[in-house]
Amino acid sequence: MDLKNFMEDYVVAKLDEVLAQYPDCCHCEQCKRDIAILALNHLPPKYVSTEKGQIFARVESMGSQYEVETIKQLADAIAIVQAHPRHPKQE
Repeated sequence: MDLKNFMEDYVVAKLDEVLAQYPDCCHCEQCKRDIAILALNHLPPKYVSTEKGQIFARVESMGSQYEVETIKQLADAIAIVQAHPRHPKQE
């Protein structure tokens, strides 16, 4: 049985778009992963197991409230990671 949290794909797809608005935040892979994890922990999971379920999840994700909540959670996560990166600040 294959299970997939569609929110993972959606957050990763939105991450670079939102992160572009924060040029002072580190864009390394570790920070991007931390941002995605923090955002996902505050968003409801959307599990699918079939291709039909993936299509339904994509259609549902096109709603503006869905996008607004994802962007809000990404922005909140960016603020946290920017203030407390897990690596020394790079100059």
